Amino acid sequence: MALEIERRFLVEGNRWREHIRWQQQFRQGYLVSSERGFTVRVRLSDDGQAWLTLKVAATGIARHEFEYPIPLGDGEELLALAAHRLSKQRFGLDCPGGDWVVDVFEAENAPLVLAEVELEHAEQPLPLPAWCGVELTGQGQWSNAALAAHPYSRWSDQHSPGWSHQQ
Repeated sequence: MALEIERRFLVEGNRWREHIRWQQQFRQGYLVSSERGFTVRVRLSDDGQAWLTLKVAATGIARHEFEYPIPLGDGEELLALAAHRLSKQRFGLDCPGGDWVVDVFEAENAPLVLAEVELEHAEQPLPLPAWCGVELTGQGQWSNAALAAHPYSRWSDQHSPGWSHQQ
């Protein structure tokens, strides 16, 4: 069983772009998303791949993650069935400390930009790049599943600590 351990941050400015190694477009939808930390997601990439992912809360910032490649046609059909969807451009970065990505959200979640870093263990020391703003780790309203159901553009400013729609 795979264990996902990640930290998340709001991104400030564009300095992160100096570290881009790759980019990929994703469309994803949520077939199940519970407040107890269980989600079933379908994800499609711009290069014709599709995955079905199950995530289950573990301890602390860790989650159990099960991800399976599926035929693109099945992915398209599942995405059409998903009640909540989002799209984003994902950028892989060459930053130290873990496996860094930045997600630039589109449509109703624009102009939101979030960074995620996958770690080997929860206590791992992490040098933070200067463009990392407020840490959002463990704040469920910032999860992709929550953003699909309650897009950022519909939030009032009281729900967005340290960041406003104008940034």
